[in-house]
Amino acid sequence: MSGFVTKPEPVQVPGLVHLHTGKVRDLYRAENGDLVMVASDRTSAFDWVLPNEIPDKGRILTQLSLWWFERIADLVPNHVVSTEVPVGAPADWAGRTMICRNLEMIPVECVARGYLTGSGLKEYLADRTVCGIALPEGLEDGSELPAPIYTPALKAEVGEHDENVPYEETARRIGAELAATLRQTTLAVYSRAQDVARERGLILADTKFEFGLLDGELVIGDEVLTPDSSRYWPADEWKPGQSQPSFDKQIIRNWLASPASGWDPSGELPPPALPLEVVEHTRARYIEAYERLTGLSW
Repeated sequence: MSGFVTKPEPVQVPGLVHLHTGKVRDLYRAENGDLVMVASDRTSAFDWVLPNEIPDKGRILTQLSLWWFERIADLVPNHVVSTEVPVGAPADWAGRTMICRNLEMIPVECVARGYLTGSGLKEYLADRTVCGIALPEGLEDGSELPAPIYTPALKAEVGEHDENVPYEETARRIGAELAATLRQTTLAVYSRAQDVARERGLILADTKFEFGLLDGELVIGDEVLTPDSSRYWPADEWKPGQSQPSFDKQIIRNWLASPASGWDPSGELPPPALPLEVVEHTRARYIEAYERLTGLSW
């Protein structure tokens, strides 16, 4: 089993219709048809939404996404209309709310990988491929790939794994022209973000995007290039052949998988609450990623 340890009740706001409670974001529809996305401080690992929250996480993700949207605007438009908190909404929504255009979402998670790690490493060690793409011999954990690769997936429901699929399968499902546009745009945005991250002493190992259509135009949505959707490593500590220190939820995963948690990630019981030091360490890494990328103080 997996999913929410305790699923939160949605906040009721006059004039907004609650549509969905996700792992992190709550989605509403406004009376004019726009969507209201609210990033909570919830966090997930091993397909469970955990009982703890990471303070400020939703605001960090929102503000970092907005910062990145500005830097890729010449490559692809985004879905943000405003960041004003709707009338009658809780004060806590400030800084974590995006009013967005209602896109026709494309059912493909668009993943770009520039380094070998995670699930890609496991497949490579078995087959010398990543998502069916052949790679040369001699790569190891953390190795830079000869060139970035595009590895799409089909988005899963809360508590389920996204399903990696061959590029050809996405072309079959959504059409060859749109599939090619997704691949081209994903790699272009990843390349831009790689350059920006390098200037700030970070490696962007991989990332994922979601796109939709608005009047036939491709638009990027959801969050972009945050520690939740991307894997950042400090460039001065990068060393292939070992696990890299990261700015994502690896701290949480490591604790949950350790004997200290007393929990079996492959079992059916829900995970325990995180200790305070793990919560504080995770929050500090999110803040560090924000500050190193933007140059701003949190």
